[in-house]
Amino acid sequence: MSTIKIAIDGKELEIEQGKSVLEASLSGGIYIPHLCHHADLHPIGACRLCVVEIDGMDGLQTSCTTLAEDGMVVRTKGGEIDDTRRLAMELMLSGHQADCGTCIKYLNCELQALKQYLVEDHLSVKRRSRLFGANDTNPIFFHEPNKCILCGRCVRACHELRGVGVLFYKYNHEEIYIGIGPDPDKDTSLAEAGCRFCGACAEVCPTGAIMDRDEFGKGKTRKAALLPCSNTCPAEIDIPRYLRFIREENYPAATAVIREKVPFPQVLGYVCNHPCESECRRGQVNEPISICRLKRFAAENDTEKLWLQNVKKKSATDKKVAVIGAGPAGLTAAYYLTIQGHSVTVFEALPEAGGMLRYGIPEYRLPRNIIADEVQAIVDMGVEVRTNTRIESIDDLLDEGYEAVLVAVGAHNGMKLRIPGANGEGVLVNTEFLRAVSLGEEVTVGKKVIVLGGGNVAFDCARVARRLGAEEVMMACLESRENMPASADEIEQGEEEGIRLFPSRTFKKIVREDGKVTGVEFLNVASFCFDEDKRLQLETVEDSEHVIEADTVIFAVGQRPIIPEGFGINKTDSGLIEVDSYTMTTNREEVFAAADAVTGTDSVIKAIANARKVAAAMDKFLGGRGKIDDKLAPASDPEKRIGMIKGFAELPRVEEKCLPAEARVKNFCRVVDSLSAGEAGGEAQRCLQCDLRLKMTPVKFWSSY
Repeated sequence: MSTIKIAIDGKELEIEQGKSVLEASLSGGIYIPHLCHHADLHPIGACRLCVVEIDGMDGLQTSCTTLAEDGMVVRTKGGEIDDTRRLAMELMLSGHQADCGTCIKYLNCELQALKQYLVEDHLSVKRRSRLFGANDTNPIFFHEPNKCILCGRCVRACHELRGVGVLFYKYNHEEIYIGIGPDPDKDTSLAEAGCRFCGACAEVCPTGAIMDRDEFGKGKTRKAALLPCSNTCPAEIDIPRYLRFIREENYPAATAVIREKVPFPQVLGYVCNHPCESECRRGQVNEPISICRLKRFAAENDTEKLWLQNVKKKSATDKKVAVIGAGPAGLTAAYYLTIQGHSVTVFEALPEAGGMLRYGIPEYRLPRNIIADEVQAIVDMGVEVRTNTRIESIDDLLDEGYEAVLVAVGAHNGMKLRIPGANGEGVLVNTEFLRAVSLGEEVTVGKKVIVLGGGNVAFDCARVARRLGAEEVMMACLESRENMPASADEIEQGEEEGIRLFPSRTFKKIVREDGKVTGVEFLNVASFCFDEDKRLQLETVEDSEHVIEADTVIFAVGQRPIIPEGFGINKTDSGLIEVDSYTMTTNREEVFAAADAVTGTDSVIKAIANARKVAAAMDKFLGGRGKIDDKLAPASDPEKRIGMIKGFAELPRVEEKCLPAEARVKNFCRVVDSLSAGEAGGEAQRCLQCDLRLKMTPVKFWSSY
């Protein structure tokens, strides 16, 4: 690297050749006022705040556009310099709104900060009225032209940095302003102009003329606000990064990104409840990205197993770990602990590994070969799995030399409500029913089946009953139709398969004649809630008793873990395992617990995320650093020029393709089809790439120098 020496305000600096005087000054800790300059943009010297005197040059020079030369002598203050800056600031403020106190940008505005910096110069500002109105019609951004000082940073970011080019200088009644679209005589909407909604303009705007909408970032960190998808993902998967790899048709790299956080990418591609999609900023433009389906597509097309080549398994530690339960949580923790060099054995009471993935989620929703493949990848990493092995005593494991034990037994004990008629023939329980079907046992249901419950497990029971030959399947739940806890996909597919919904019902009793179920008596629910002790507070509709006929009832109102007394660990009043929220340990320091056994029934992605936390805590307990993150995907500097795509704002979300309902209810074949490469690439292209804003150089205020 070639260096030169220059003197600024009497201070000699040795700097890298090729820097501007402004860059040299700032890197040396000497502040020169500037506003149109941004480290990521081409300098234009328009604001005139960065002017300096340089020996041997006539007049003032804009330091952002002047290259530093060896031996250069620069002065940044005094006389004509101060007068020029004061005039430049007065001109900018003359057309700017006066009341800083009511501005959302207050105390985070570069213009305001520079005004404070120059306050000793006694600015004399003559305000002039401007004829522009605020524009709040565009999604994501709010445009307030009267705050614009024409620094041009937004235009340069849009054209130079992103390659989109929808912002332009325009004229209106002899007033220059920043407008949308190339037509000099009129503005258009961001969507019509071809905006990619990347946010670069809002990122570089120094005054708040272009801002994220008011609700942006409230109560959140900057990263959480800019990346709501990754922030909402319990496992914090780098979603924009793997979507870029899919767009580039680099599916192994995309899968490697996912596997940096979870060892079940394809499973999650089928059954994740994708909370990320509800927060996706693309949804403010038209519809959110199909993040979950793209995850499945990437994993299905990972032919090179790049992630496996990049896994860095640490040297053996000679520490033995026992994991009780081979569900997604137990296997996830086992995987990461094995990567840390520990010897891990997983004990599973059922015939095959997978836990609720295999014995709770029906095969039509999650094909069994998918589970087998991803479990095998964990076994191949060195995890030992012992099936048909029920553990009743943790002390026995400790006596065998295991130094730490993880209890990840899930919540396999389905519950019945204590209502008359609940016991006896014709009444089934969710977990037992689904497990028996998954084990291939003979399970019979009647012609008219009613499922009590409104969650995903309840829909699993209802849809399985339909496939077992029930002619009529109904579901009844406390919640209203709009507030049913099941995912929208489950509800839609269930209704397509002929399942009838009876929301806002409370269950009074199961009606029997001669011992056989003939129906369920209900009351209509006006409202309900749970108090601080989690007790149901229910208001019913007067005189609303009614009976829905059925010959089979399936309870799907919740599950609890089965914790043997021989474990010697404390439980809550709800029957869950008590753990320290920081160390994830039980009342026994060498015994940890994770996922549904601790939290109650929750999503697969949350179980995996919780298991990662526990694995890190266990690694620390065993003498490690607790750092389980690994880089499995290639390092990449994403292309900042994302370019314009015609009709980008209107690009439709790729829809889930399913088998016709009349065909799928006849068997347990997979319901959903895979995306094609074209569909996946097009869907990934819809991503706004919000994370690119985090890669832009942050602005430093004068007080930081």
